[in-house]
Amino acid sequence: MERSLFLARIVGPTFVAAALGMLINLDMYETMIAEGLRPGILLYLSGLLSLLAGLAIVNLHNRWQLDWRVIITVLGWLMTIGGIMRIVLPRIALAVGSTIYSGRASAIVVALITGALGAFLSFKGYMRRA
Repeated sequence: MERSLFLARIVGPTFVAAALGMLINLDMYETMIAEGLRPGILLYLSGLLSLLAGLAIVNLHNRWQLDWRVIITVLGWLMTIGGIMRIVLPRIALAVGSTIYSGRASAIVVALITGALGAFLSFKGYMRRA
């Protein structure tokens, strides 16, 4: 199976599940986001996991083709950069995260964007090839 399809089949449903979880349990996710936006081990571990996942994607799929596959490459690089930021520059990462998740409306917008991206990647990964 082509790597792009394989990664779309992993990332797509994961994003859909995360988005649905956020939308269905918004109060709980707001608490988790607030906990994640404090200095501590959770910030470091999320950075480490993001860095590992991002590097895995970048090393398997560093393709800059002008089609849907570039989304996977961009996500890999964003995960890598985000992981490095949380590990090396945690104060900046906290400031950026606090700006993105500044309230309930922004959490809903992030969930909707994540869900749409996940649905698109799931469709691309699982649609039947002609």
